[in-house]
Parts: sequence; C-alpha cells; structure tokens
Amino acid sequence: MPLIQSIKKINPLDINNNVTIGVAFPLNEVNMASGTQTAREQLKTNLLNLLLTVPGERINKPNYGIGLKKLVFENYIDETTLIENINLQLNYFLPEVVIEKLTAQQDTDLYKTTIKLDYTIKLDETQDSIQINFS
Repeated sequence: MPLIQSIKKINPLDINNNVTIGVAFPLNEVNMASGTQTAREQLKTNLLNLLLTVPGERINKPNYGIGLKKLVFENYIDETTLIENINLQLNYFLPEVVIEKLTAQQDTDLYKTTIKLDYTIKLDETQDSIQINFS
C-alpha cells in the first residue's frame, strides 16, 4: 500500500475551467473579457486592488485601501509603518494573505518608487510576489 507523501489543497473554484472567478486587473478590454481563471489569480488581483486603492475612494467602504501611489512623492518610506498598515488591511479584507517581506526602493533622481511584496497564501502555503513601479 503506497503512502501519501503530501496533501495538495485545491480551491473548489479552480476545478471548473469553463468558469471565470472574477475580473482581472488592470481593467482593460482583454481582462474584462477573460477574467481570472483561478482563485490564486483573483487573490492577487484583490491584493493589488487593495494596495492601489486610496482610503475613502471605495463607496461604502471608507477604510478600504492603502493608497501606495501617494508614496511616490514622499522623501522617505518607513517600511515598518507601511507593512503594519498593510497587515491591518489584510487582516480585515484579505485574511488569507500573509506578507512575508516588503522592500521599497526610491530613485529620487528619476522620481521613481518600486515596492515589492512577497506574500504567502494560507490555504495552500503557495508563495508569490507583487512588484509595483511608480514614476
């Protein structure tokens, strides 16, 4: 009798390939028609949406959003405070995501800010990252 080496968790939404789960980001003609095919893709889209939304911008959810774009013009980015704010939002709006690492780099000569987030999805312990470039 063979032993089971590991258990692979699959989101039930990922079983049917003929169904899209949500709208992909950024909103354009291609993404509006195709959407996201897996729960992992949709989770990444939801995370990106949470990071880019300015608090007060979303109707009926005034506390939703991080508003990362405002950091482009800051002289200094406090990564510790930023990750605390992101974790507060994630605990409430996306509790299935855990931020593992955040790095913020600024190039003041080119007026460019790059923010990279490494995160883990709690359901299946998969790791992924998002990099956002502002200029």
